[in-house]
Amino acid sequence: MNNSWVNILKSAKKSALVQDGRRKIHFLLENGDELCEEYDMKTDQLMVRKWRKKTKLGGIKHWEVEIGEPEKLHPSLQMGKALLMESSSNPICSRLDTKRSFQWRIRNLPYPLSTYNITVDNESAIVVRTSNKKYFKKLFVPDMERSGLKLSQEKLSFSHANNTLVIQYEKPKEVLSDQDILVKEFRKMKMSGEGDIDCKQS
Repeated sequence: MNNSWVNILKSAKKSALVQDGRRKIHFLLENGDELCEEYDMKTDQLMVRKWRKKTKLGGIKHWEVEIGEPEKLHPSLQMGKALLMESSSNPICSRLDTKRSFQWRIRNLPYPLSTYNITVDNESAIVVRTSNKKYFKKLFVPDMERSGLKLSQEKLSFSHANNTLVIQYEKPKEVLSDQDILVKEFRKMKMSGEGDIDCKQS
């Protein structure tokens, strides 16, 4: 099993606190990238994962959400730039995993289930198409890439209700094993109950 992801997080500098029923952990990786994760205290479910990576010139990018609801405001709005917000009727894709599945929810898609064609492309991405050509989306699974694993059509499923397309991909045993190892590791961390850690959008 590829444990490089586990080792990377174990060796990172970490700070943590408990806030709003969540265990929030900030990681500073050896390459200078920052990672923030939020776990539900009752279930140990990972609710948020976001990255702030350095540019090639040493600058710092904005936080990029990998798991969790997307930010409501474009980051540039916080830099004083006047930008138009996306229409609330546009499709909104967010990744909200369960314990045993990677899961994406795409809201504002009113088409019936038969409209969607969802396939694994080159064992590396999930492609969402509609027969009416109104929507196209390519979904990547960084967890699989970090573990050196390929995607399989057999583990893919989807459903549709209330204008929301729900796509699920069964987590392989390697990912589940890494998940368990890390949760046990994080439980050992000393937690602060006050203050904040640097996981804010900026």
